[in-house]
Amino acid sequence: MNNVVNEPQSKVYIETIKQIQNIIANDQLTTGDKIPSERELADRLNFGRSSVREALRALELLGLIETRRGEGTFVKDFGGHHLVELIGGFILQTGRAKDDLVETKRVIEEQAITLAMARITTEHIKKLRILIECAPEHCDKEFMKSIFLATNNRLLLKIWLLLSEYYIASLPLENKLDLEIYENLLSAFEEKNLNLAFQQIQKMYE
Repeated sequence: MNNVVNEPQSKVYIETIKQIQNIIANDQLTTGDKIPSERELADRLNFGRSSVREALRALELLGLIETRRGEGTFVKDFGGHHLVELIGGFILQTGRAKDDLVETKRVIEEQAITLAMARITTEHIKKLRILIECAPEHCDKEFMKSIFLATNNRLLLKIWLLLSEYYIASLPLENKLDLEIYENLLSAFEEKNLNLAFQQIQKMYE
């Protein structure tokens, strides 16, 4: 009897979560952006406010959004929440799993470089140079992220951010920053030299 009652409620709950995620995607909201209010979401989705409220709570528990008292609800950087560490701790216990992680991360970075090589703008290249010259200590974290941003492929960026979280948590780097790699990567983009760029990625993983 209870199952008959709860099943439709469950479907509405799941559908509400999906529709809120669609709104975030369709409105092109990214980390730090404010999402519509509970009332506006209820109006746009034609769902009851209680359903919207529960869906927002679920998304907040997953670390996908955050509520700031007196300000509203905002899209959160999912890569930073504890779920990443919890999942990573379970699935990356074996050497094979770690090898797969490294290989997948490298393949995605090479694909991003290929896309970025065709799409990168002069403005992007200027930002990369500023990063190297003014904040070289942040190159390990920000340089590759900037390349993914230059691809204009948000899904690719999100996948890479998640992989990077696993990578950092499971395979902490002990090597010191090799600024020459990033300088050569920048030169590769300036010269549209894909082979040179791939050579730098190879050095990163040696």
